[in-house]
Amino acid sequence: MLRGPGNGHRLDILEWLRTPAAHFPPQRGADPVEDGVSPEALAVKLGVSRAVARTHLDLLAGVGLLRAKKLGRHTYYRRDEYRIAEVSCYFEKGW
Repeated sequence: MLRGPGNGHRLDILEWLRTPAAHFPPQRGADPVEDGVSPEALAVKLGVSRAVARTHLDLLAGVGLLRAKKLGRHTYYRRDEYRIAEVSCYFEKGW
């Protein structure tokens, strides 16, 4: 998942979402730390379309590295630290 096309973007997303307040401007209606970051904000940061950003986010959420939170009509994404630690443990064990 992290080796395919766009893997650099996915790694960037995971890194930026570690400290979202440092990498994204304030969002109307959602706290980037508590609620997550919108696909629009990530698209701007990556320099890609919203659809491309959403594809990366959905893939990362699909494997459990991100959590999606719906607030009204909008979806926000943040890291799932527990799952990331779990996956890191597998790699440390030589998986």
